[in-house]
Amino acid sequence: MAFSICTHDSWGVVPVGDYPTLEAAREVFDALCQDPWYAADGTIKGIALVQTNPQGERQQLDWFAFQPTQHQLR
Repeated sequence: MAFSICTHDSWGVVPVGDYPTLEAAREVFDALCQDPWYAADGTIKGIALVQTNPQGERQQLDWFAFQPTQHQLR
């Protein structure tokens, strides 16, 4: 199994990286969810943690959606 992290924005999906284990991918996923740059960017809507099986089928394991900050709402 392979694990990937992707960001989602108005333009589509952008790959962040591929990881050999769920633990490694989860560590990066959790760090990105807490990253102030991603939260303040305003264009990045969310992050997905995806598992790819040997046949190439992808399954979303987790999703995090960024909430707009007060500054972005003005």
